[in-house]
Amino acid sequence: MAKRGIKRKVLVTGGAGFIGSHIVELLDEQKYEVVVVDNLSTGNPRYLPLHVKLYEMDLQNEEIEKVLRVEKPEIVIHQAAQVDVQKSMKDPFTDAENNLLATIRLLTYSHLYGVKKIIYASSCAVYGETADCSISESFPIQPISFYGVSKYIPEFYIKLFSELYGLSYTILRYANVYGPRQTPKGEGGVVSIFFKQMMSGQSPYIFGDGNQTRDFIYVKDVAMANVLAITKGENGVFNIGRNEKTSINELYRLMSSFLQRPPEPIYQPRRKGDIPYSRLDNSKAINNLLWKPKYSLIQGLEESFKYYFNC
Repeated sequence: MAKRGIKRKVLVTGGAGFIGSHIVELLDEQKYEVVVVDNLSTGNPRYLPLHVKLYEMDLQNEEIEKVLRVEKPEIVIHQAAQVDVQKSMKDPFTDAENNLLATIRLLTYSHLYGVKKIIYASSCAVYGETADCSISESFPIQPISFYGVSKYIPEFYIKLFSELYGLSYTILRYANVYGPRQTPKGEGGVVSIFFKQMMSGQSPYIFGDGNQTRDFIYVKDVAMANVLAITKGENGVFNIGRNEKTSINELYRLMSSFLQRPPEPIYQPRRKGDIPYSRLDNSKAINNLLWKPKYSLIQGLEESFKYYFNC
């Protein structure tokens, strides 16, 4: 690890995106040296501090080898991914290219150029359909979407790279992340979609009866978990959520409270790949990462509403 007095260098893939840019901001505040790789398909360089070096590049580009060789980061925080469940169902090949093959390439060059640790963004989608209960990390892995598969298989590669080459890791399985800068795609995208639709007077679509539940976690809490994982959670897998369930109907009700005349939702058939329940037991992360979510759902929604109102 880095010597005392020397700033540790962290490479963040997808660092100009929704979650990644919040991680970069926090790393910068804590005086890490940060380098970002992002193809800017959903990211935005304006989200980054001006002094942070950005490589506009896809992880499937062979040039990623040069980035690792030149920059020689000590830590890699791997956020770059295809995060649209429905897109994975329509195009599993591209989903696997982005989430599996790109991760293998990153692991290979991380090993070759002396990276000490990788922190990997996995997903609650790996658990698939479960009972309406708190899901621990020991639950069976039974994804029902290609996205869930493509986020889980890299966990095997990461663990084997660790066993074979000593590459340390922390795997974080996110609940439904939401907050400022979120795109309409992804597992937690319902919050950004609802706000953008409702604030423009459009009726939001609810797929299914709206009684399906999610565990919504604010993006700044997720960023903190990643930064803490730099020095904690060695070779562990951790759920990152609030361990609270909220139905989509309840989410709509809470979000409606920010508007004077919220439009009524329109109900549509349930989509393939959508899980009925999701609530993550976060006790392992609390005990081992010394992490605890700071934002309640209503606090996070208020921060999100302010962001979208001012956009």
